Amino acid sequence: MSSHALLQQIDALKQGVAQRDEQIGALRLAIDKLTLELFHLRRMRYGRSSEKVDSPELALKVPGAALAAVPPTLAALDQSPGTAQVANLEDARQKRQAASRRTAPRQLPGHLPRQEVMHLASSDCTCQECGTELRQIGQDTSEVLEYQPGVFKVMRHVRPRFACARCHTIVQASAPSRPIDRGLGGAGVITQVLVGKFCDHLPLYRQSQIYARQGVVLERSTLADWVAGAARLLQPLADAVRRYVLSAGKLHTDDTPVPVLSPGRGTTRTARLWVYARDDRPGGDASPPAVWFEYSPDRKGAHPRGHLAGFAGTLQADAFAGYDALFADGQVVEAACWAHARRKYDEIHKGQDEMPGTLAHQALLRIGALYAIEKDIRGKSAEERRRQRQSRAKPLVEALHGWLQDALGQLSAKSSMALAIGYSLNHWQALVRFVDDGHIEMDNNAAERALRAVVLGRKNYLHFGSDAGGERAAVIYTLIGSCKLGGIDPQAYLHHVLERIADHPINRIDELLPWRVAEKLRPAWQAAQEAQDMARAA
Repeated sequence: MSSHALLQQIDALKQGVAQRDEQIGALRLAIDKLTLELFHLRRMRYGRSSEKVDSPELALKVPGAALAAVPPTLAALDQSPGTAQVANLEDARQKRQAASRRTAPRQLPGHLPRQEVMHLASSDCTCQECGTELRQIGQDTSEVLEYQPGVFKVMRHVRPRFACARCHTIVQASAPSRPIDRGLGGAGVITQVLVGKFCDHLPLYRQSQIYARQGVVLERSTLADWVAGAARLLQPLADAVRRYVLSAGKLHTDDTPVPVLSPGRGTTRTARLWVYARDDRPGGDASPPAVWFEYSPDRKGAHPRGHLAGFAGTLQADAFAGYDALFADGQVVEAACWAHARRKYDEIHKGQDEMPGTLAHQALLRIGALYAIEKDIRGKSAEERRRQRQSRAKPLVEALHGWLQDALGQLSAKSSMALAIGYSLNHWQALVRFVDDGHIEMDNNAAERALRAVVLGRKNYLHFGSDAGGERAAVIYTLIGSCKLGGIDPQAYLHHVLERIADHPINRIDELLPWRVAEKLRPAWQAAQEAQDMARAA
């Protein structure tokens, strides 16, 4: 065989090897992608939801782990003098507290009523051995918590009629108003139904079964009518919450899918519940927090644009493209969510068996350093937060940006890590906007927390019966969510409102907002406890 033929054969073999290398590389990327997807699905079904990562010390001990040196400010988080000793002392203190909690006598709440039951050793008061009269020398007392299921009662409203013997005039008191006109349900039982479904996540059919065990037969259709009637009555109050939420200069928003029954088909379709949260307490603002929910039959971008018509300020959201039109004219400024960006690295890190020193782990540590600063300044004024972020967070943010760019240059464009870094870099301007504005949060967790009740509820009641049912749910979730956010008992609040709202002037509906009536809803035992605390302090 000639040398020319041999060279051609060698070239052909080299091309074959190069093609196989490309195929192997593509297959490895596909395997990595499928492995990550499989891990993500398994974690969603079986795994823990915590996104905690190991200490930065672990990454620093792995030789050659970092593409770039770890910033000194990051290393200082776990390597400052005395950190280990302080941590050991803190661990010891927590262990002692845990031990004391285990051995301390259990105390039941002092405000609960007590019923005393006396247990005598014998029916008479004489010694069975010698017949001498017994005298008490002490006693042992123990307390046991008991519970009696909610008790139904019937309120009989009696209105005597009186007549004048001279002029034959008849006098009678007006009939008291009811939450639902001519309905059999009073404010208390309707409140229980609403809280049962939208706060405790009990479907109406299950509530019907519970009430039947107590001898009260309430069909599911009756309970559904009560929910519908209450939502109509409470709609003006939910509108007042909407106006209050939209008057803020910064909002958090998110949405979640909810299944809705398709009439005549026996199947469900996917609708959406949108949440808009106003909560400026982390920035030192004393304004009451509130959340407003809206329902839509789909996830078109026209819905948030309609919800936020007239709003001007900062909107903290995820990277949903439906929000883009809101940011076009500059009236609404986008602030992105570091929790979303971080979650992508966390999924990769978990898929790599949480191996320390990997790129995903390093990204988590760098983002964690930013969150550590946020923890330090939570609750301080917006100006103080801006100043601290400028001096402490800005250098870390700039270092992280450079590190991400360097890492991206060494990765395959289709790898999971490259996609995660690409997400961060594509939304970088919105992600770092919090550094220059103390009013803005680092993430959108306020909206995600508000949606937890919806997520828990849909696992239990499975679907809404119609679009109207979704709209009614948005009304109730708005009021219950605002109560929870402000530390107000939703049951006490809804009972208070349902007793009054039918006769309340519509032009004074703001008087019934949760934070306006919070003081009236404090339980008597809580007020007494606070009075005692003040007296001791004086």
